[in-house]
Amino acid sequence: MSGPATGVRPVGIAAEGGPPSARPWLVERWREAADRNLTPTKRSLIVTWASFGTTWGAVRFITHGIRGGWLPLDNLSAGGRHLHHYNIGIATLAGIGLIAVRGDERAVGHPAVAAAYGVGTALITDEFALLLDLQDVYWAKQGRLSVDVSIGVLAALGTYLTARPFWDEIAKVTRRHITAVAKRNLPSTG
Repeated sequence: MSGPATGVRPVGIAAEGGPPSARPWLVERWREAADRNLTPTKRSLIVTWASFGTTWGAVRFITHGIRGGWLPLDNLSAGGRHLHHYNIGIATLAGIGLIAVRGDERAVGHPAVAAAYGVGTALITDEFALLLDLQDVYWAKQGRLSVDVSIGVLAALGTYLTARPFWDEIAKVTRRHITAVAKRNLPSTG
């Protein structure tokens, strides 16, 4: 799909006020690839997996920074009790569950809902060892290595496998774009 509604202009059509272009901008090509390859469900899954991976990485960074003393943050607490981030994840998923049960189609398919689902799931999964053993093993060897490796791999694989044809086309379009730019910038010989 292309045109004013999608914000994507066909190859060779100039932007308003700009010179005609032989090739659309790379971002526009990515949008075209998304329009061809991603159903609304796949778009939601990509947002979910990407927010999961981003949240997981950010939480790991923050918790290591707090523990190492190199981030000027402190643990969350309420009434003198430490609040683990899985508590926030559970509350987030409870809210997403309420939206799903309500059944509002526009809300269910909204990217913010997909992002919140990924965030909530990451917050819970990051402390899975604590929930499994009911012991705070977050910093113990058994609580860290399996979580670090498995969640990182799952987030990357989930993001890729959710929309593999889209990512394959993005790689192909990007390669073509880089090659075309490189050819334009090569000095002519002869």
